[in-house]
Amino acid sequence: MEEVVRKVNEPVGNFRPVTGEPRLIQDVSPAVVNRVLSGNGEVDRVLGGGIVPGSLILIGGEPGIGKSTLLLQVAIRLSKKILYVSGEESAEQIKLRAERIGITSESCYLLAETSLDVVFANAEKLRPDIMVIDSIQTLYSDRMEATPGSVSQVKECTAQLMKYAKQTHVPIFLVGHINKDGAIAGPKVLEHMVDTVLQFEGDRNMVYRILRTIKNRFGSTSELGIFEMQGSGLREVTNPSEILILPRDESMSGIGIGATMEGNRPLLIEAQALVSPATYGTPQRSTTGYDAKRLNMLLAVLEKRIGLRLSQQDVFLNIAGGLRIQDPSLDMAICAALYSSYEEQPISEKICFAGEIGLGGEVRSVNQIDSRIMEAEKLGFDKIFISRHQQKSEAAKRAKLEVIPCGKLSNVFAAKGIFA
Repeated sequence: MEEVVRKVNEPVGNFRPVTGEPRLIQDVSPAVVNRVLSGNGEVDRVLGGGIVPGSLILIGGEPGIGKSTLLLQVAIRLSKKILYVSGEESAEQIKLRAERIGITSESCYLLAETSLDVVFANAEKLRPDIMVIDSIQTLYSDRMEATPGSVSQVKECTAQLMKYAKQTHVPIFLVGHINKDGAIAGPKVLEHMVDTVLQFEGDRNMVYRILRTIKNRFGSTSELGIFEMQGSGLREVTNPSEILILPRDESMSGIGIGATMEGNRPLLIEAQALVSPATYGTPQRSTTGYDAKRLNMLLAVLEKRIGLRLSQQDVFLNIAGGLRIQDPSLDMAICAALYSSYEEQPISEKICFAGEIGLGGEVRSVNQIDSRIMEAEKLGFDKIFISRHQQKSEAAKRAKLEVIPCGKLSNVFAAKGIFA
């Protein structure tokens, strides 16, 4: 006679599995989520308004980009009881970083440990309000015989942390390593298990960092936060457009200002172009912060529709500030910068652009044009070029700056007052 033996999973610490009966959806009352403010406006922005109790938040990024620094700043500034678990650094090393940041806290507890069972034992005694795990790849569970960082260990540790978070309503931040392709190391199911996935991006040679939302069960995935790396830690950048566009002492050719969107946040970006005759055989095409294939497409449009002879010209394009932009609404600004450099005619500093360019040289509509217009007005621009097919709200129509609709790219370059 066969007997089916069911394996009963041991509970995490003293926390028992939650059981329940199925209910009709109309009988379920929506839960009221009381978010916890982190004290960092940019972090709260990407989380959708604050930290949700019981949520599991994963932050990934390249080594040295500032993940641990960001979480330590959040942990120290919170007035809640924090348990900061580090499997990569000693408590003394974390203390040195905290002193460098210049912040002290009477409610942040440090634990240098890699055993998940020891972490849970300390959490049961301390009863923290928020936990930080740095990093998930260094933890191991005695239930698995695999080495720390392996697929099975990462999956098991994440599952136990998720169970702990949901049953105790303690939000947990996880730091995740990334592989050489830029994806978070470990099983892909790790990103499915957690509630929120944040990506910390930026060039370590530049001062700016972007915290981008990849997944968020409690808010929008179209938000991002911008930080500036300083010797005293990460500083919030509340108005990035003013920092990304630097004042110029004199008019220079090859510069076009584009109104782009990063998530729901409007940004004014400076596109810098340099067009010069090719010295050695095949002309060079070099880009920094922009897609090289899209640049080649725009160069073909300028040659075919505008008549610029660019086939024997070296072209260099740079997005100022070290940002990487994929928004096609920057097309018009880039074309204007290329035209300006080719003709050696500086564009007026009080003009910006917001429009996608098609293969026929037409100016196409872009999304959220109202936010772009209001951002340009706030920064003191006099004119903004947009598509003639663009619909504006009443607020945008009342804007003080001049909104110039254009149907073709040639209309932009023929407009009065575009060049300084």
